[in-house]
Amino acid sequence: RRQQLKYIMASGIDVADEVGSSYNDIKLRHSHKYGIYRISDDLKTIQVHNLAESGDWAAFVSELPADDCRYAIFDFDYSLKDGSKRNKLLFVVWCPDNASIKKKMMYASSKEAIRKKLVGVAHEVQATDLDELEYDDIFNKISAGGTK
Repeated sequence: RRQQLKYIMASGIDVADEVGSSYNDIKLRHSHKYGIYRISDDLKTIQVHNLAESGDWAAFVSELPADDCRYAIFDFDYSLKDGSKRNKLLFVVWCPDNASIKKKMMYASSKEAIRKKLVGVAHEVQATDLDELEYDDIFNKISAGGTK
């Protein structure tokens, strides 16, 4: 119980154990390309919404709702200018402008709770519009323009 309380933040929302285990599946086993997480309807728990075994950035972005918030982990593979392959975990906080103020506040106040379960995330992106999730912009942020 003490361990569980550690992940409850100001919002009072808990992080389900399945979130941590699905993250480890993405990080360690690469058994999923991405995971999308949501706050439950009763506003008590952050839970797994969807896990995708494969898919590219465009498929991932297309799964983000236009009028609701989500957290997500994306296993971002890319190549550097010298041809070497890289892989980094990206944490996405999606709170579109069309989401309700209450939802935006709940997701903002619960973000640190889920972040503590996601040890080893390389980068974080907070987006309110699809323009902020353009592949080239994300690639440049993660790879420092294809050099890292």
